[in-house]
Amino acid sequence: MGFDRFCSVDGSDPFWDWNHTWYTPSPDFTQCFHNTVLVWLPCLYLWICAPIYLIYLRSHNQGYICMSLLNKAKTAVSLLLWIICWADVFYSFWERSHGSSVPAPVLLVSPTLLGLTMLLATFIVQYERMKGVQSSGVMLIYWLLATLCAIVTFRSKILQALDQLSTVCVWRYTTFFIYFTLLLIALFLSCLPDRPPLFSQANPCPEHGASFLSKITFWWISRMMVIGYKRPLEEKDLWSLNLDDRSQNVVPQLVHRWNTEQDRQRETKQGPAVEESEILLTKTQQKAKEPSLFWVLCLTFGPYFLISCLYKFIQDILMFVGPEILRLLISFVNNSNAPSWHGFFYTALLFVCTCVQSLVLQRYFHVCFVTGMRLRTAIIGAVYRKALVISSAARRTSTVGEIVNLMSVDAQRFMDLITYINMIWSAPLQVVLALYFLWQNLGASVLAGVAVMILLVPVNAVIAMKTKSYQVAQMKSKDNRIKLMNEMLNGIKVLKLYAWELAFKDKVAGIRESELQVLKKAAYLGAVSTFTWVCAPFLVALSTFAVYVLVDEHNVLDAEKAFVSLALFNILRFPLNMLPMVISSMVQASVSLKRLRVFLSHEELQEDSVEHKVIAGCESLFFRIWLCVLNVCIPEGSLVAVVGHVGSGKSSLLSALLGEMDKLEGTVAIKGSVAYVPQQAWIQNSTLKGNIIFGQERKEAWYQHVVEACALQPDLEILPAGDETEIGEKGVNLSGGQKQRVSLARAVYCDRAIYLLDDPLSAVDAHVGKHIFDQVIGPQGLLKDKTRVLVTHGLSYLPQADLILVMVEGEITEMGSYQQLMATEGAFSEFLRTYAAVDQTQNNGKKHCSVYSTTITVLIYILTVGPAQDSTQFIIVCQTTVKLSVFWAYLKAIGVLLSFISLLLFITHHGLSLFSNYWLSLWTDDPVINGTQPTRMMRLGVYGALGFSQGVAVFGFSLSMSIGGILASRYLHQSMLYDVLRSPMSFFERTPSGNLVNRFSKEIDTIDTVIPQIFKMFLGSMFNVLGACVVILIATPLVAVVIPFLGLLYFFVQRFYVASSRQLKRLESVSRSPIYTHFNETLLGTSVIRAFGEQERFICNSDQRVDHNQKAYFPSIVANRWLAIRLEFVGNCIVSFAALFAVIARESLSPGIMGLSISYALQLTTSLTWLVRMSSDMETNIVAVEKVKEYSDTEKEAEWKHEPSSLPSGWPTEGQIELRGFCLRYRHDLDLAIRNINITISGGEKVGIVGRTGAGKSSLTLGLFRIIERAEGHIFIDGVDIAQLGLHELRSRITIIPQDPVVFSGSLRMNLDPFDSYSDDEVWRALEFSHLKNFVSSLPDKLNHECSEGGENLSVGQRQLLCLARALLRKTKILVLDEATAAVDMETDNLIQSTIRSQFEDCTILTIAHRLNTIMDYTRVLVLEKGEIAEFDSPSNLISQRGAFYKMAKDAGLV
Repeated sequence: MGFDRFCSVDGSDPFWDWNHTWYTPSPDFTQCFHNTVLVWLPCLYLWICAPIYLIYLRSHNQGYICMSLLNKAKTAVSLLLWIICWADVFYSFWERSHGSSVPAPVLLVSPTLLGLTMLLATFIVQYERMKGVQSSGVMLIYWLLATLCAIVTFRSKILQALDQLSTVCVWRYTTFFIYFTLLLIALFLSCLPDRPPLFSQANPCPEHGASFLSKITFWWISRMMVIGYKRPLEEKDLWSLNLDDRSQNVVPQLVHRWNTEQDRQRETKQGPAVEESEILLTKTQQKAKEPSLFWVLCLTFGPYFLISCLYKFIQDILMFVGPEILRLLISFVNNSNAPSWHGFFYTALLFVCTCVQSLVLQRYFHVCFVTGMRLRTAIIGAVYRKALVISSAARRTSTVGEIVNLMSVDAQRFMDLITYINMIWSAPLQVVLALYFLWQNLGASVLAGVAVMILLVPVNAVIAMKTKSYQVAQMKSKDNRIKLMNEMLNGIKVLKLYAWELAFKDKVAGIRESELQVLKKAAYLGAVSTFTWVCAPFLVALSTFAVYVLVDEHNVLDAEKAFVSLALFNILRFPLNMLPMVISSMVQASVSLKRLRVFLSHEELQEDSVEHKVIAGCESLFFRIWLCVLNVCIPEGSLVAVVGHVGSGKSSLLSALLGEMDKLEGTVAIKGSVAYVPQQAWIQNSTLKGNIIFGQERKEAWYQHVVEACALQPDLEILPAGDETEIGEKGVNLSGGQKQRVSLARAVYCDRAIYLLDDPLSAVDAHVGKHIFDQVIGPQGLLKDKTRVLVTHGLSYLPQADLILVMVEGEITEMGSYQQLMATEGAFSEFLRTYAAVDQTQNNGKKHCSVYSTTITVLIYILTVGPAQDSTQFIIVCQTTVKLSVFWAYLKAIGVLLSFISLLLFITHHGLSLFSNYWLSLWTDDPVINGTQPTRMMRLGVYGALGFSQGVAVFGFSLSMSIGGILASRYLHQSMLYDVLRSPMSFFERTPSGNLVNRFSKEIDTIDTVIPQIFKMFLGSMFNVLGACVVILIATPLVAVVIPFLGLLYFFVQRFYVASSRQLKRLESVSRSPIYTHFNETLLGTSVIRAFGEQERFICNSDQRVDHNQKAYFPSIVANRWLAIRLEFVGNCIVSFAALFAVIARESLSPGIMGLSISYALQLTTSLTWLVRMSSDMETNIVAVEKVKEYSDTEKEAEWKHEPSSLPSGWPTEGQIELRGFCLRYRHDLDLAIRNINITISGGEKVGIVGRTGAGKSSLTLGLFRIIERAEGHIFIDGVDIAQLGLHELRSRITIIPQDPVVFSGSLRMNLDPFDSYSDDEVWRALEFSHLKNFVSSLPDKLNHECSEGGENLSVGQRQLLCLARALLRKTKILVLDEATAAVDMETDNLIQSTIRSQFEDCTILTIAHRLNTIMDYTRVLVLEKGEIAEFDSPSNLISQRGAFYKMAKDAGLV
């Protein structure tokens, strides 16, 4: 009663009146309601939001916006509104003092409150400007609320003026209409964005500058979509990444929190200190002590992510509005007395609610995806930073493949999970709400449905647990497969030379088969789980309805009960479907989380293992691994040579000085900065100049000086673009010697105090080696004032060293100057005397010969294609649509019959589903006789039978689809593997191994797991949409007028979206490869990067690549939201039209059909969105099939084998080689690399091949093995033209000991004999002759000793001897030595040479010579110049002729 007095003095104006508002053909609120609620509601909203919003603005300063015209207008309108409100207040006071009647209190209170609120609004507008807010959602909602409330009052006032003119107060009417006009202006102004704040970034993302409306509808991306529709999007069309999403912001937060967490855990650990790696290996009792990566991720990304929880909550509540409105609509159709505006009101309400729901849901997804994107950035950054500091022992526990997988696969898993993680609390909430409304509807019989659901939970849990174990097994197989592929691609040349492709193909196929077995088990499980979750909602509905009608025969199943329940069951279906998916997603993520945690917890290098002192201290070290106790003091500025046999610990000594090994006790002190040249040069994929300058500042004069001193000037003249030439991955287009010289030049250019040189002269010619020693390393060289530690096998340099360290088995046995050591008669003088016969001045300058001596041709070959990544980018981005042939190829891979059966089962399932719901609508329309439905038992029986057959169809479909998917992925992987192995060498030089590995990991993973799922979902959503449309059309044929228009709109939006989306996906995938390629490269060169202290630059470079990738990813997720909002709008329109036409035709519609129609329409929105998402996902993922098929069209080598073989067994028996007019070129548009060679080499002859760099020495061997096919002429071996043979027939009958000793991970035995074609005795004999028997016998596993990736647990010399053992095992009539003793000391070289002389006595030997003394006793020597024969005769004759050979021998000190 008090409230009525507040509104009118005499209480004549009530607050609420049902007859006035609801039960009337012309509804209106009471005057009191207008003056209170409709005025106070917006005010209340603003006063509640303001404090929170102002605090938020204070902490999120975006910059300062200068006063603009828009801002002045907003302020002026707010102030005018304030004046209008006060005018009303003053009028009330005036009325009180002058008028006869006293105005009601509300007429004073409401305008006062409104006036104060307008002042607050003015203040917020100005504060936003100062904090850089360009468009405000809080204010827009306020003006919108105020306008909506005012519109209701506006209508009421117009009606009042028309009906009761006498009661109108002219002043209040005038002020209200001015107020209303100003509100509309304010609303319009708040839709416009302000200018950007001062000092904004270049090419910013338009999101910040967009208005609030544009943000919530994602309108701001439309410009990019239009560009993408008109032409393919390019790099320049992408915006800069938002500052909050960049690596420099995201990664340090995660790394910092992770380090804090690790420190915290270390402090909590009691008892003796245990090594981190050991903790990771121990079992559950120490679980509690591991640092929690999950907690760290929550702390880092939780706060931003919490907003999404709020959105999700709102959306969950709004989901239940649909069924409630459906209930009201059905009761409206049943009640013929209800005024018709009720129906239109419900329809409008339905439309508004569904639209708000769509906006909120898309906002939620946007927040989730952005969080996922940041998470991926952070994980990649953290893994990269960790890889740079991980200790060498820990590094050995994870292969390159595994670490790259952490970045690609595991980071992706987290991104996928983030979208669904909220379902963990949201699904139970939805279930509870649905059950509550169902209880309201059907009472206790709902418990039957709940019981069915509860019974299904353990089934899903068991499936999820099994899936997890399969997941782990599959990841393990996948890691092994990628590791093996990685090695095969790195050592592909060796595989081809040895004709080992098939053995390795079988190895990969074996791993792949075990992977597919696991996938098949997972597929069976998947079919069961699909069956349970498709049947779950139906079983729930069936059991509930059955119990409801059977408990009491007076329980009538009418339309309202049945279809509202059905709509609720449909809502229930989503959380029930999602939970298993979320659980399996979480399972996968937990596996990934563990892998990441283990990697990030690995031991790091001891930072204090090397002290960088200012004073020159002596160094006393005690090392684990190879080195025992060492005490050595190296004087400043001296040249120290380290000598010793293979495996004596020379390289380990340098690693120790760099701090790369575990120091057990003692100290290592180093004064000044360090430069390091590793034994195997590490070359980056950038320009030659970039490799030398290595991030230092440009000093042109010094650069020229360094290039000349390192003998690179002649090479620069041959290279097509000089020092701007792009070097391929791992330096593929440089010869061994060039790589080594570039590596040395990099160290010299950096100008450090200490130089650690690990045998840099082993890979260069004698005269070049002498030049480099004199110009760079020696007493007169560029580095003469620096401290130099030189590991060497070259005896000629030793007299010039200040100090020589002699190492034996990890200990320094002698040290002193050359003269001192010669005088002591110790191991060193023995060592020298052994070689005195060879000649004291003999240099180990190895003939610097290229993998392709014709370096120039290869370079042009690679460069005309352009840097490899750009060319792939070009190829990928040009294709704009996925051809139907790709889908056809996939269906063929599955099998056409199986595809057809799957489709048939699917159609059956959906037909049955439609019919069962139609049957339900017929049931609800059955007449009620004496309070019961007589036909209910028959209806129930048929309904149950339909449901059961549906389940059977689904199970069959799911099973056939999954098995089809596995058949397809087996076939596609096999054919790709075969195609890649059949490709010629030139293909591998052009294609970065990162790209190939990406094909075998990412694309195959997509084909294995993603594509079958997407096919299922695509078909599901397509049939759902079709079914819904059919039902709506049957119920309300009028909708047929609207559906074509909406269909067109839908189609246009979808096409419009797919054009841009596909381009963005392609740009994103093109920019993804460089991240992994760069990471791969970094992992191979970590010791060099650390030695030079360039970690920061590399981290920066990696971050840039990640940001570059996210720059393309961000628009693609926004484009998804843009699409979803527009499609959901189309869906919402269909729902509203279905409801609207049902309201119009309520006289002719039965409630059952109307309920059916609207309950289907309510599902339509979700199905439409899914349909487009799935169709675009299908297009983007089917690209994986396209990429895998791509290699079937590239050029291939000749056939491996000819069936039947025309070769006599035991060929070649003589080993006679004849070259007739032999010419060779690297590519058809290049000059000949080898011209017109005519020679005959008799069986058993020993021929040395010598010549300067680029003379064509290696090209000749490549021609012999047909790695490069001849241009003209023939090569005959024992009278057989090799061009007529299969490649394996040829390559398996001649043997090569290659320049780079390649070892694959696996047992030693596998490395010697992958086909298992020799007995153990033969293998041991080969090891004995190659002087490895003692070493292998001392290993615990003997022949089964596991070689690590790249043979890292063997020294380079031991790997070279392993290659010799391979040759001894095959023992063919022809042996080619390609600089085979590059990394070997003099003693081992002698061993190899003597073995070759004794074991291959009756074989034809071709040696590309490096130490001329090794070929002085050969039958003949072939001297090549510019690809032609310069001289060919016995060594003694050539020396007496005093030609080119004589000059070389003189350089080497042999004459």
